[in-house]
Amino acid sequence: MPFEPSATVVEVLRRIQKRELVLPAIQREYVWDGEQIEMLFDSLLRGYPIGQFLSWKVEPQTAGLFRFYDFMRDYNELTDPHNTQLDLPAETVNAVLDGQQRLTSLNIALRGSFADRTPGKWAGRAASYPVRRLYFNPIQELEDDEDGRMYDFRMLSESQVTAALSRDNPGAEDAPRTVLVPVSKLYDIEIADVAELVADLGIGNMREASKRLYRLHSVLHTQPLVTFYREESQEIDRVLDIFIRVNSQGTVLSYSDLLLSIATASWKSRDARKEINDLIDSLNGTGHAGFSFRRDVVLKAGLVLIGVSDIGFKVRNFNSQNMDLLQENWEEISKSLTVSVGLLSDFGLSGPTLPAASVLIPLAYYVHHRGLDESYRTAVRHQADRALLRSWVLRSQVRQGIWGAGLDTLLSDIRKAIDEHGSEGFPIDAIDARMAARGRSLVMGDEEIDDLLGLSYGRQRTFAALAILFPHINTRNIHHIDHVFPRSKLNRAALKTAGFNDDEVSEMHKKRDLLPNLQLIEGPENIDKLDQMPGEWANAQHGSQAELAAYLAIQQLPDLPDSVHDFDAFFEGRKELLRSLARKRFGRLKE
Repeated sequence: MPFEPSATVVEVLRRIQKRELVLPAIQREYVWDGEQIEMLFDSLLRGYPIGQFLSWKVEPQTAGLFRFYDFMRDYNELTDPHNTQLDLPAETVNAVLDGQQRLTSLNIALRGSFADRTPGKWAGRAASYPVRRLYFNPIQELEDDEDGRMYDFRMLSESQVTAALSRDNPGAEDAPRTVLVPVSKLYDIEIADVAELVADLGIGNMREASKRLYRLHSVLHTQPLVTFYREESQEIDRVLDIFIRVNSQGTVLSYSDLLLSIATASWKSRDARKEINDLIDSLNGTGHAGFSFRRDVVLKAGLVLIGVSDIGFKVRNFNSQNMDLLQENWEEISKSLTVSVGLLSDFGLSGPTLPAASVLIPLAYYVHHRGLDESYRTAVRHQADRALLRSWVLRSQVRQGIWGAGLDTLLSDIRKAIDEHGSEGFPIDAIDARMAARGRSLVMGDEEIDDLLGLSYGRQRTFAALAILFPHINTRNIHHIDHVFPRSKLNRAALKTAGFNDDEVSEMHKKRDLLPNLQLIEGPENIDKLDQMPGEWANAQHGSQAELAAYLAIQQLPDLPDSVHDFDAFFEGRKELLRSLARKRFGRLKE
């Protein structure tokens, strides 16, 4: 395996720009974050090696058998997370087998942009994914950086740039502490042009800052830092084996990425990468809040649905025979998964309220086994079966430890129960018997019910717990988890004002977010309720004593007071009501 002559960063990116370097379909997609890009450039400027690279020289007769993709330039996690497929002429292609993440990061930083979701912001909203670019502050080196960085590289949006400059350069008469240079400015300029850039930035009299900018230009344009090994064999099995061995040494690349690579290389009549990515995007766009299913769930579901006996993520299970079966049955697999995610949405679940995504796999197998379609979600004749399925799914999300270690064995057991007893309806007793034999029964004892009553607002399991306790709620409508006593009335300042001592304040503040003070109500009702006291709101909503009594009974509420001084008595009263209800709901699976 020969070396190619070493090249500069800019020379390699220009090869990417001319599509002289491309990505083979067996490659996974881009997964680095902004901080990793910053760290890569810190390493470059410090003179650290950034590793060697591996390419595959694909001759025209071999290139015509495979798909190739362009490098990512403008990454957007929401709108443009996938590489573009290339329609290349029948000529020799140089495909990157190892180093894609580093090369893509260089390409994004020097030629494009990066947009991922801001932590804490809503998924699926464009404003949560601001476009960012890499900037360099040459003014000073970093001190005591917790990541060990020396140089001040920052992935910033335009508004963040404005804020940083305003904050760090408060007075025009002071020497600036921050100058933010877009790193992309250095891509197309010659060394002679750096002097003009230094002058434009106003740092001509700042010797060290100027030197850092010149050194960065040199690192990109003159230092031969990129060295490729080149594999020239045209045997796909050898190339695939090299790719897997190289890319499975670390833990960043998941096994599902490797298995997708095998599927992509094996499928002939479909583009596995596009089909699987499109399906995942479609599944995750289901419902009002969407989901967060990952590729490994879809690939494992595929193995389960085509009937492979060993469903573990092992290379031998992704052999040509199984890949052919996966390709032949892909439309049915996609349909079963789509119906199943629709059911999860009907049950009120979404990404934020689905603790264990693996529940999708047995649900999809049941849909597949019975040949169910979208009509199953609404048809009256399936109502009782849906209720049983809903109960089982929600219970499995509340009870901890169900979908953890030993998942493959559990999935195989559930599949057998469905094969043997699931032709006419969901075999909940047979499934629970198999799960109980493995210590994973969904029936709860008093200790588990105590844990259930300690669930709090914001926990993933809380929605499923409330939905099981109150099965009358139509979760096809949007429901919010609501505080019976408003949070604003039970914050520390409000409780102190009401005259409670420190110990009482701490205890009431803790109880505020626990299950006995929570209920599910439809979105418009929750908006209308806002921070009204429970008694005040309930009396206004229900015009007669009979209506009020019915509301209290269906929500398992004791009398609703209008004063925070009665909160503790209310909390303990509802806790006991919910305890009795939980013993019924989480006892035998069939009531």
